[in-house]
Amino acid sequence: MSTLISISPPGKTKKPETRMTAFLSLGFRPLYIAGAAWALISILLWIYTPQFLLGTLNGIWWHAHEMLWAFVGTIAVAFLLTASATWTGSNPIKGMPLAILALTWLIARVAFMIPGDSMFFTGMLYEFSFYLVSAICLFRVILKAKSKRNYALPWAVLGLGIMDLMFLLTYYQGKLDVLMSFFEVGILFMVLIALLIARRVVPFFATRKIQGLQIPMHTRSGLYQLIACGIAIFCGLVALPKVMALFIGIAGIIAIVQVIQWKPSKVLGEPLLWVLYLAYFFLGLGLVMGALYFAGIRPSIMVRPAAYIHVIGMGGFSIMIIGMLTRTALGHTGHPLKASRLMVSSYVLVLVATISRLAALYPSAYTQSLLHVAGLAWILAFGFYLWQFVPILTRPRADQAFDKGGLIKPMEKK
Repeated sequence: MSTLISISPPGKTKKPETRMTAFLSLGFRPLYIAGAAWALISILLWIYTPQFLLGTLNGIWWHAHEMLWAFVGTIAVAFLLTASATWTGSNPIKGMPLAILALTWLIARVAFMIPGDSMFFTGMLYEFSFYLVSAICLFRVILKAKSKRNYALPWAVLGLGIMDLMFLLTYYQGKLDVLMSFFEVGILFMVLIALLIARRVVPFFATRKIQGLQIPMHTRSGLYQLIACGIAIFCGLVALPKVMALFIGIAGIIAIVQVIQWKPSKVLGEPLLWVLYLAYFFLGLGLVMGALYFAGIRPSIMVRPAAYIHVIGMGGFSIMIIGMLTRTALGHTGHPLKASRLMVSSYVLVLVATISRLAALYPSAYTQSLLHVAGLAWILAFGFYLWQFVPILTRPRADQAFDKGGLIKPMEKK
């Protein structure tokens, strides 16, 4: 690792960073708040007040769309817009352009809830613009820095946005028979991003936190894993479910082996770490379940596609997100890397929501109660996050270690 240090011209002193300049200094600040708030609000609407969902995009498809592209995808973009600054030494977006990007995301959320085709197309336009602009910003800094190991990330973000666009267009045309395929490929694009990020940062975070811990970075197996995801995406686009199943399964098995080799027993006392290990395991498990589903091997507990989707979406993406939302926000705002009780409560609550939601997939006398437990646990988890982190994310760094571009000083460049 090399160290990038910002040197100010002699004789010039920096003005103190204001709350607004701090808030718009890096992508994670406004977009973490937006994504976490929407995670809470969208589930509140979906479970308790569905009568307010009056837009052209509605019902289960609104819920699926908002969870994948408005929540999970948004947090992924926020992380990448921030991490790429560290990896390349250049901030992809800040200040007013970042504010406009966040506003673009917000307009899409509102537009999809208002009746009428014009509002539907407004939401579609603004949402695709969000992903397109984010991908362009990532391309700019990654290509400029010739960061070859990150070349796949802007393409993955763009692919996620294109699948979003195809999902929405297909929904509008009423082609519900093929709609699910675009959602499934969208999930695979997000899986590719999640695996690429987590496979790097989880062992990095672990070895920095646990003194003497030596675990593999899995560079070679990670490459095979990403190739498998890429082939699975292609197979999903050309409707080859059995071949897609094979490569999804390969990616999932590699993930499970990787997390076992990361020595999970060593991190049980560190909530900031075990939450990420747990999420990575769920991601691998969900991929294996998805492989069995597409291969036609469907035991009773997996007969519905919602089973593997929720294992990946809630167990994998969402538990990883609550862990990354807290750990990276602390690190990038200059706070000690220590989980508070409120943070640990959020981790446990997202896990409770995941287990309850999975249990509710199978009809029983407790289905409705389980759904409400899952919804309440989810809302509390993200409510706790916002309560603790909105003040942190809207203030200057606690250690004031920033430079003119909004980057950490000194900064480790991966």
